[in-house]
Amino acid sequence: MIMNGKPRLGFVGVGWIGRNRMEAVVRSGLAEIVWIQDVNPQLCAAAREMVPSARIFDNGEEWTNRDIDGVFIATPSALHVRQSVQALDAGIAVFCQKPLGRNALETAEVVKAARKNDKLRGVDFSYRHTRTIQAVKQVLDSGELGEIYAMDLVFHNGYGPDKPWYYDPELSGGGCLVDLGIHLVDLVLWLFDSPELNVVQSHVFSRGKLLAPGTKAVEDYVTAQLLFSNAISVRLACSWNLPAGRDAVIKAVFYGQNGGVSFSNIDGSFYDFVAHRFHGTSTQMISNGPDDWGGRTAVDWVEKLSLNSDFDDESFHYVEVARVLDAIYGR
Repeated sequence: MIMNGKPRLGFVGVGWIGRNRMEAVVRSGLAEIVWIQDVNPQLCAAAREMVPSARIFDNGEEWTNRDIDGVFIATPSALHVRQSVQALDAGIAVFCQKPLGRNALETAEVVKAARKNDKLRGVDFSYRHTRTIQAVKQVLDSGELGEIYAMDLVFHNGYGPDKPWYYDPELSGGGCLVDLGIHLVDLVLWLFDSPELNVVQSHVFSRGKLLAPGTKAVEDYVTAQLLFSNAISVRLACSWNLPAGRDAVIKAVFYGQNGGVSFSNIDGSFYDFVAHRFHGTSTQMISNGPDDWGGRTAVDWVEKLSLNSDFDDESFHYVEVARVLDAIYGR
């Protein structure tokens, strides 16, 4: 429990995504941002324009000793485990960019530290908080579709990441699957109460060629067929730099005995989405963009932190997501 008003927060890593989440928290007025850390002084200066009173640090060796209730971590993936565990062992709650760990073992290490120290932790699975996915969830939860038996999940990005570390598997943990496909896997497990994965068939490509196990490269195209314990069949595809004729193709379609429901991006947008309800051969729109959803997960976590900073069983979900990714990778 935060005893003296608003939680005090630090931000580690203030590139585009870190500053975007910081801006959302500042707008919410729910927390006090007391310090900012990044190895790049220009990024620190840009972030501090939003919070002139915040202190600036350029290295992380002592940041867990600073007087804060929670920390936002938006650094390269290889740093997430060490930084998260450091914070949790210091009694600081953590909100981390995905992936929490580069594999299930690393992810479980962070969750173990969160449980041991009884601290809230969150991961930035932001698509859950779009208005359109919430509309889809309402239909699924109503049971009106009957038994759901199939899903088509797609996230194609017409571009690739602009930072070199994304292309080093030791730093990133993987390519487009851990960058984009992780959101699709999160949606499946979140919407359907973490069913167990029974069967997986997958193909992982780099530059149009199948990627051999152990190759020191990251994938840019993945397809997978998944069968879960609730008898739902899932087709998943994700990619970087796919020549799809638009900036992005993002969709999740759910088919049930009595109809279907879908979530998809509008005209190649990364930010605007629409949801449809399917009745046989007819279509009904149930939600439409635009929707300022980018920082909503971060604000939701701050709201939880202000009420209760204890460990949350939601943390075990992050391990299950990582296990599915490991299975698709074949590791």
